[in-house]
Amino acid sequence: MITITDKEFKQLAAYIKAHYGIYLKNEKQALVIGRLQHVLMDRNFHSFSEYYEYLISDKTGNAAAILINKISTNHTFFMREADHFDFFRDKVLPFLKNTVLDKDLRIWSAGCSSGEEPYTLAMILDEYLGWDKNQWDARVLATDISSIVLDKATKGIYKTEDVLSLPPYWRHSYIKKLDGETSVISDKIKNDVIFRQFNLMNNPFPFKKKFHVIFCRNVMIYFDAQTKRELINKFYDSIEYGGYLFIGHSESLNHEESKFRYIMPAVYRKEYLNGR
Repeated sequence: MITITDKEFKQLAAYIKAHYGIYLKNEKQALVIGRLQHVLMDRNFHSFSEYYEYLISDKTGNAAAILINKISTNHTFFMREADHFDFFRDKVLPFLKNTVLDKDLRIWSAGCSSGEEPYTLAMILDEYLGWDKNQWDARVLATDISSIVLDKATKGIYKTEDVLSLPPYWRHSYIKKLDGETSVISDKIKNDVIFRQFNLMNNPFPFKKKFHVIFCRNVMIYFDAQTKRELINKFYDSIEYGGYLFIGHSESLNHEESKFRYIMPAVYRKEYLNGR
C-alpha cells in the first residue's frame, strides 16, 4: 500500500478545497489513501507526490475528473428528509402557483447525487399541477460535480427495493419494473429533469434567471465555515424574492451572517423587501 505523508496530504487537501470546496481534516488521511490507492497503482506512481505532480500538470481534465469522482461522497435515497417534500408540496407550490405569473418555475437540485431528489421533486410537480402542467415550464435542474453519479441519475435505474419508500400512486404512475430486482423512472418524469455537471465553487454562478427554489441538502457538511458562507451568499443572490432554500437537517445557517429567514428546520426563505 502506498502511504501518504502529512506534507503530501496537506498539499492534496489544499488542491481539493481550492477547486471543489471539500474540506478534508487530518483524520481523513485513511479515506484519501483508500479511495485513491488504485489510481496511483494503475498509473505506476510510487508516491502521492508523483500523483500530485501528474494531477496539476494534466491539461486534459481527466485526472481532476477521476479525483473528484473518487473523493466526493454521494449517499442519498428516495424520500430522504421527507418533511421537506411535504412542505414543498403543501406550502411552497401553492404560493408559487399563485405568484409565478409567467408559469416558468425554476427549481434547482444542487448536489443531486444519483437523482433520487430531483426525480422526487418532478413527481411532486407532476401530481400537483395535474392537468394544468402543460401550461407550465416546470422542469427541475439537477446538478452534481461527479460524472459517475450523474450517469446513474440520467439512466434512472434503481433497485426495486429502493423505490418502495415512494407512495404507491407514484410507483404505479412513474416507475416501471425492469425485472424482479430493478426499476426505472418513466420517461414522463425523466423528461422533466435536466441533469448537468456543475461545480458549486464556480464564481459567479452562470445562470441568467434566478430560481424559485433551491435544494442543496447534505452538501455543505463537507465545506468549512468560509466556503459555506460564500456558497450561501451565492444561493441568496440566485433566488427570487419569496423563494426557498432547503438544506440538510444536519446543516444550519448562521442567522447573524445569512440574509435568509428561518422558516422551519433546514428551510429558509428570501424575504420580499417589504417583509412579506
